[in-house]
Amino acid sequence: MTTKAEKQWKSNVAALGCCLCNYLHGEHDPGLVELHHLRAGGWGRGDFKTVMGLCYEHHRGNTGVHGLGTKQFEKYYKISQNDLLNWVLSHII
Repeated sequence: MTTKAEKQWKSNVAALGCCLCNYLHGEHDPGLVELHHLRAGGWGRGDFKTVMGLCYEHHRGNTGVHGLGTKQFEKYYKISQNDLLNWVLSHII
């Protein structure tokens, strides 16, 4: 069951737009984003506070985290998912 706090958190994250587009291009477009759960070692989703907004391409596209895989994604963009999550956290908290 989703709590009110979780819904609000996810809404706030989505409103930031794609955190990778922001990193790459300085764009802060709160367009359509998909929420990506940071997976720290293994499978499964983390806490709802470990989500980041990614546009379709950066989430599930060919050059996205699921298209490239975690290691290749971080190598390709030269930024870790933890760094992207820290950007999100710094803009919400």
